[in-house]
Amino acid sequence: MKLIYQLLFWFYRVWSSLWHEVHRRLTPAGRCVAGAVLVGGAVGTDMVNNVVFQEFSLLLALLLCALAGVGIFRAGFSGGRRLPRFATVGQRLRYRVRVKNLTSQTQTGLWLLEEFADPRPPFEEWLAYQLAESRRLRTFRLGKPMRKNPFRLVNQPAAIPVPPLPPHGEGEVNVDLLPLRRGVLRFQGLALARTDPLGLFRALSRVNAPQTLVILPRRYPVPSLPLPGVMKYQPGGVALAANVGRSEEFVSLRDYRRGDPQRHIHWRSWAKAGKPIVREFEDELFVRHALILDTFTDDPYSEFLEEAVSVAASFACTLLTQESLLDLLFVGAQSYCFTAGRGVGTTDRMLEILASVRACRDRPFTALETLVLNHAASLSGGLAVFLKWDDERKNFVKRLRGLGVPTLVWVIVESGRAELDAGPLRDQPENFRVLEIGKIEEQLAQQQ
Repeated sequence: MKLIYQLLFWFYRVWSSLWHEVHRRLTPAGRCVAGAVLVGGAVGTDMVNNVVFQEFSLLLALLLCALAGVGIFRAGFSGGRRLPRFATVGQRLRYRVRVKNLTSQTQTGLWLLEEFADPRPPFEEWLAYQLAESRRLRTFRLGKPMRKNPFRLVNQPAAIPVPPLPPHGEGEVNVDLLPLRRGVLRFQGLALARTDPLGLFRALSRVNAPQTLVILPRRYPVPSLPLPGVMKYQPGGVALAANVGRSEEFVSLRDYRRGDPQRHIHWRSWAKAGKPIVREFEDELFVRHALILDTFTDDPYSEFLEEAVSVAASFACTLLTQESLLDLLFVGAQSYCFTAGRGVGTTDRMLEILASVRACRDRPFTALETLVLNHAASLSGGLAVFLKWDDERKNFVKRLRGLGVPTLVWVIVESGRAELDAGPLRDQPENFRVLEIGKIEEQLAQQQ
């Protein structure tokens, strides 16, 4: 079976490479002519009963003439992009590309094409996606269409006309992209194209211009949430505000005791009193919440995971962290905990981390449970976004409640499955929410 999938993967690689090159080398008119040539070649084999072969011959001659007329494009160019720091899924990204003519001749009739890094996954990820897709469509239920290409991060922009470039002169082009998925978009270079006199083929001159752009997850408007929990003691107190390491709030001076750290000695008071005096500190109590993200799925391009990340990003942007801390807890290749609030980290940094979250396919759910329980002593409450609601997740929430960590739970489900048993949260139905694929923005807006 694996050999069959390897052959299909090889066919997919070859076909997608050919299709990509056809779209780059042929203009829209050229693709129409090439399509007509293929149809004419298939239908016109019977030259006795039809005359389609005449159309085939004419169109093939046009393609060959265009290919011969495009010649070799040897002009030299340089260029670069003016990219923003971030882009967001579903929001148009507009930026400028500067192109410089390195020749001593005016260059006209140019078109700009963006070159991105190959978005196709390795065989293991492709196979996992295909198996997950086959399971999803196995029931042949209506309302389960095939997903669009999940590997592309942005739409492929069409060729953009470039204004005439004088000798050693520059010009700018505006590019419009639509981000489709979160992640790191890698630009490889720019391609300047010139078409043949018939307007069918393009000759390309490539410019090396590598850059990267982080595409943040989609965010939904979320009303203010009544977050559970009370203030708890935090080791380090306001140390978490702006410094790395332990720091406390100054209270008073006292005599030195054996074991006091030397950095707490108050040297001026020692000089006056003639004996060691140290500064005494008091740790601060404040609120700390955990944003728990479930990443455990067999599908590396899971729609449920994408929506869960979007929901988590929406909470991260909405929750006020000026006087509290927010810990983002999830499991990928290893267990991760990122903190924002009180000067420790920023919301932008947390969104950047969420943009790179990947599905966890080789570790058990207990890895996330262990990570959160290790932080439970300092947590005032939790917000959990789950991909399913099974016994493991119910027991996890039950254990958190047993440790005094009240938790709000959101579960991402298929459309039409809004009714779920709240399990350990039956006595607190307001802390258990179900979000349906396709209705998440509407349902989040109704949360109070």
